[in-house]
Amino acid sequence: MALTGLSSEADADITRVTEALAMITPRWNMRILLALREAPLRYSEVAAKVSWLHDGQLHPKLQALCEAGLVQRTEHSPRHVTYGITDRATALLPVLPLIVTWAETYLEKPDRPLSPIEQVEDSLTLLTRRHAAAILWVLKSREEASARFVSTQVLPGSDWTNIYPPLRQLVDDGLVETAGSGRPYRLSAAGDGLGSVLGALSAWSAGQPLTQAAHHPVWGRPTAGTGKRIWLSSPARTAPTTAPGRSAHSMPLSWQRGDLFSHATPSRPAPALPAGGPRR
Repeated sequence: MALTGLSSEADADITRVTEALAMITPRWNMRILLALREAPLRYSEVAAKVSWLHDGQLHPKLQALCEAGLVQRTEHSPRHVTYGITDRATALLPVLPLIVTWAETYLEKPDRPLSPIEQVEDSLTLLTRRHAAAILWVLKSREEASARFVSTQVLPGSDWTNIYPPLRQLVDDGLVETAGSGRPYRLSAAGDGLGSVLGALSAWSAGQPLTQAAHHPVWGRPTAGTGKRIWLSSPARTAPTTAPGRSAHSMPLSWQRGDLFSHATPSRPAPALPAGGPRR
C-alpha cells in the first residue's frame, strides 16, 4: 500500500529511510552502538560504558537494537552472554561523520562545543520530524513547490491543509524556506546540504554500499547534461552532495574511523537542538 503520492520506487525509498531513522534516533541508541563497535561486551561491560543509563533502561534498548538487526546477542553459556554490533550496524557507522560534517556546517554554534555524538543526536532529531523525509524528498526533486502540491505528494487523500504543520516545523528548523504566506516552499541551504546524509541512509537501508549514495536519483548528483530523474520527472536543483568545502576524504581521521565515542558521556540531561536551529 502506497504511503505517499509518489511512485512506488520513491515511496519504498522514503519508507526505508524513515525506518532507518526510527532505528537509530531513539535516545542513546547511537551511543550504545558506538560502545559495542570494537568488540562484543557482557551486559555489565555495556552498562559501564553507558553508565548514565539505569539497568531498567539499558535492557529494553539492547533488546530493541537486537530486534532491529543492529546488535547480536550471543549466549556462550547460561552465565556468559555478550552483545556485539552486527555487520549491518558496522556498515552504518561511516554515515555518522557525514552527519557531523553537516551539523558543523549548518547548525548554530552553541555556547559550549558539542561532541561529535551530540551533533549526530541533534541532527537526527531534525530528520525525524513528522513527514520530514518525504517533504525533503519532494522539495529536492523540484525547484520549488506549493503547499498544495507537496500535500498531494506526501499526504494523498488527506485534506491538503494538513501539510502546513509539518512544513512550518521544517521552516522553523531551518531546513525549508518560503517567502511568505501563500508562496512556494523550497529547501534551504541546510536542507539541500542533507543530500549526502539522506543519500547514504538510503543506500544503507537498501543494503547497498554507501558509494551508491552518489547515484541516488534525487539525493545523488544529477547526470551532467541530462537532468534525468528516475522517480519524479520534474526540474531538479543541483547541489553538492557534501557540505560546502568538505569531502569525505577531508574529514578528520578520527571521524573516518568512526571514533565518535570520545567524551560521549552526556553533559546535559537529554539531546537538544542548539539554540536557533540550523543557520538560515
